Amino acid sequence: MRILMTLLLLLAAAGGTAVVLTRSPRRQVFAMAANGLILALLFETLQAPDVALAEIVIGAVALPLMFLVILASARMDRAPRRPDGGR
Repeated sequence: MRILMTLLLLLAAAGGTAVVLTRSPRRQVFAMAANGLILALLFETLQAPDVALAEIVIGAVALPLMFLVILASARMDRAPRRPDGGR
């Protein structure tokens, strides 16, 4: 149990670091979702199943889905640039 907890803590630290250091917004969202799943496993290991379920629903599904929708809508709102400078 102690080895599993240590491994999950290291994975959570690595996942958080990956979220921060990733440059692409889409990859950042996927790294955040993976980090949410790792945190949910950690909470389950710490015997907090209600917190683990909340982390799965919010941190691994709802929030990344909202960010992906926002990224998609932001790309649709951009007007294509004309090569002649708009004249």
